[in-house]
Amino acid sequence: MARALIVGCGCRGRALGERLVAAGWQVRGTTRDPEATGAIEAAGIEASVADPGMVGTVYDQLDGVAVVYWLLASATGRAEDLEALHGPRLERLLEKLVDTPVRGFVYESRGSVAAGVREGGERLVREAHERWRIPVAVVAADPGDPEGWADAMEAAAGRLTRVA
Repeated sequence: MARALIVGCGCRGRALGERLVAAGWQVRGTTRDPEATGAIEAAGIEASVADPGMVGTVYDQLDGVAVVYWLLASATGRAEDLEALHGPRLERLLEKLVDTPVRGFVYESRGSVAAGVREGGERLVREAHERWRIPVAVVAADPGDPEGWADAMEAAAGRLTRVA
C-alpha cells in the first residue's frame, strides 16, 4: 500500500487525504498547529505536527512515503515566510528527497500566494526533476473548484507512482 505525505493538510488537504484513503493509500498529513491534529485524524489521516518552514520537521515525516504533496499555494503568513516556503525551504526539502525512497513530488501551483512566489517554487520543482531525476507533478488546478482540484491532485499521484 502506497503512502502519501500531505504538507499543509488544511481543509483541501483533508479532502484529498480522504480520497486517497478511499483509493487504498495510507496518508499522513501535517499541520503546524497541534490543535488541528484532531480534524486531520477525523478524516482518517495520520496527523503529525511539522512546520514546512523548518524542513527537518517535514523530513522526519518521510518514513515509508511514496509521494509528497506540497499544498502551500494558499498558505498564509508574512510575505517573507511565504517566499521562504516556496524558495529556500522547498529547495532544501527537494535536495533531501534525493536520499529517500520518495517516488514523487506534487507541487500545488495555483492559490492565493503571490504569483511570482509560486512561479519561483514551480521553477525549483522542475529544476529538481532535471537535476536529480525526482519525478514531479505541478498541478495548476483551480482551488476554487474543490472537486476538479482533488481530481487533479489524485491523478498526479497515480501518474507519479506508475512512473517509478
